[in-house]
Amino acid sequence: MNNGKLKTLTDNIETIIRGKSQEVKYVVTALLARGHILLEDNPGAGKTVLAKTLAQSISEGAIDFHTANGGVSFKRIQFTPDLLPMDLIGSHIYDEAKKDFVFKKGPLFTHVLLADEINRASPKVQSALLECMAENQITAGESTFRLDKFFFTIATQNPIEMEGTYPLPAAQLDRFFMKISFGYVSEEVEFDIYTNYVTINNNTATVRQVLTYNEIIELQQEAEKVYVHPELVKGVVHIVNTTRSHQEIALGCSTRGGITFIKCLKAWALVNQRNYVIEDDLRALAQPVLHHRLIFRNREASRTALQQIVDSEVNRLAKMGIQSKQ
Repeated sequence: MNNGKLKTLTDNIETIIRGKSQEVKYVVTALLARGHILLEDNPGAGKTVLAKTLAQSISEGAIDFHTANGGVSFKRIQFTPDLLPMDLIGSHIYDEAKKDFVFKKGPLFTHVLLADEINRASPKVQSALLECMAENQITAGESTFRLDKFFFTIATQNPIEMEGTYPLPAAQLDRFFMKISFGYVSEEVEFDIYTNYVTINNNTATVRQVLTYNEIIELQQEAEKVYVHPELVKGVVHIVNTTRSHQEIALGCSTRGGITFIKCLKAWALVNQRNYVIEDDLRALAQPVLHHRLIFRNREASRTALQQIVDSEVNRLAKMGIQSKQ
């Protein structure tokens, strides 16, 4: 097991992001599953700060406890209607000294990428993210560049302002392992934030590095080894198949979506200090992992159909008394 390393990471992030323990765990889960995450929420909820804090918490090399600066590389792209694909990928420019064209890398070449308000850019720009999110590489002209294996995208979109936005196509949404809503904090937490915002702002500039780049890569490998009982795998299969035949769902989950569900279940178990998946993990992750992959026939179905499918399957598994440990 990871001996509390992941708890140290989530606790460190929560010194800045107050009252969002579950959401922080979801983001770390997506990172360990080698996926990407989409945050849909109102401005000012802390999405940008979360992405920066995550990057600052992870040292690129050995941790230097005498400095709080650095961390793995972090880039933020503000998506706007006039953005072009080359603004993300980079472009070939003429080098006078070399008398040849050289490739100048764009902001996609990073460890942690924040794609802010992704639905404000045109579909052409959105599609520029497809290859790097799905295959961890970027093609520019005749050249293909491999991205770092750490590459992790946190994208945001605003759900309330529809003017001048371009809804993400199904193919783009499917590249995100998880989609969550950050939501507002409770009154008690908000009072704490208002009272201590100066301290929180100071902490944001001096976030401690608590894990290294290599430790995150090792934890990603450890997540792949988490045990999933065959009956729980069958449970995932039942959930995925039921979404395809449910009368309130027009488009069900794909096989790729089911594989993503398994990967996230393993990572979620590790984040919660376990090396095995339990029945309740299915209930915890079904909405963030599967909901955005489905097309529902109406709003009521969007709110209830998937939850009913998952509850039914989890209850069936619970009655079986599965011993989840290996």
